[in-house]
Amino acid sequence: MSSAVPTLSSEQLLDHILTSLDDEKAEEVVTVDLRGKSEMGDYMVICSGRSSRQVTAIAQNLVDHLKQDFGRASKVEGKDTGDWVLIDTGDVIVHVFRPEVREFYQLEKMWLSPADQKGAVPV
Repeated sequence: MSSAVPTLSSEQLLDHILTSLDDEKAEEVVTVDLRGKSEMGDYMVICSGRSSRQVTAIAQNLVDHLKQDFGRASKVEGKDTGDWVLIDTGDVIVHVFRPEVREFYQLEKMWLSPADQKGAVPV
């Protein structure tokens, strides 16, 4: 029996991340295409949880899901406070915020062009 870990393209990884976030009831999910804009990854996903507890749970469940299903270890920062958790999966950077913290930092405005911001519809 083979326990080979499937290799995912950045698009496939993004799809799995978005599914996990949806399953965990993350709110106002926005995807930013970083290809050609940054070397840090291909995509950035920004979402919110309603409370520190939900932010932490969304992040932990995503990290667990990626590790179990794909053998992908992620770097995680900020999980202890639950205000803003950053998950670096390599190709996709995920930010999970409490709504007030997300509003303060406004990452979408830093990374999306004005035209993209008008068309950015949370998923």
